[in-house]
Amino acid sequence: MYNDNNVFAKILRGEIPADKIYENEYALSIRDVNPAADVHALVLPKGEYKNIHDFMSNADEKAVRGFWHAFRETLNILGISDDYNVLANTGAGPFSSQTVMHFHMHILCGKRLKDIE
Repeated sequence: MYNDNNVFAKILRGEIPADKIYENEYALSIRDVNPAADVHALVLPKGEYKNIHDFMSNADEKAVRGFWHAFRETLNILGISDDYNVLANTGAGPFSSQTVMHFHMHILCGKRLKDIE
């Protein structure tokens, strides 16, 4: 069951401020508040989806297209076309360690912070 009290749901409702990169009817992209790289963005669908499996199983075609459009526009705005990572944790198990149960994709680019420090 989806918990609409999670931090991303609150950001999507405007209850918590975020550093917005791009927004459309279906998704919002923001800068991560605890970046793991020089560039660390998150792309969040606006629907109530716990993880990528939930999203791909239950989102309608418009929501899926709108999400991936927001993903592409986020890359364009950030000037990213090569040499980046995309990550979507799925589940709270020891391998994935998803901490916020709202589907989101991480975009990471540039030097990893552990390499900078």
